[in-house]
Amino acid sequence: MKIETYLDLFAMLPEDERIIVDVLREIVREALPPNCKEKISYNVPYFYGNKGICIIWPSAIPRGGIKKGILFGFWYGNQLNDIDNFLTHGTNKQVFYKIYQSPEEIDDQPIRKLLAEAVRVDNTFKKKKIK
Repeated sequence: MKIETYLDLFAMLPEDERIIVDVLREIVREALPPNCKEKISYNVPYFYGNKGICIIWPSAIPRGGIKKGILFGFWYGNQLNDIDNFLTHGTNKQVFYKIYQSPEEIDDQPIRKLLAEAVRVDNTFKKKKIK
């Protein structure tokens, strides 16, 4: 299975997951600066600047490691200053995340705070040189 567009992704998702993905995508798109980009990678929404910033992984998409809900993960979560202990550390040493089961659980303030922190961390990485 290869998902190449958001239409493909949304067509595959159950309605409850589609709504959560849509809400999270809008928060991320509003919060990230213009130099950050979005693409479908690993069949899910992936946001990056100099390196990966965050990913939104619905449980309906295989290989996400979750059985239910939507995983909202930060690629360099281990480097974020998460003073509110908002993120779950899990078994991955680098990717920290939050799992949402319903749109009502989404509070955009801690997400925006962590996205700002993730952009700060991303800015410490060297920009890729274009040859």
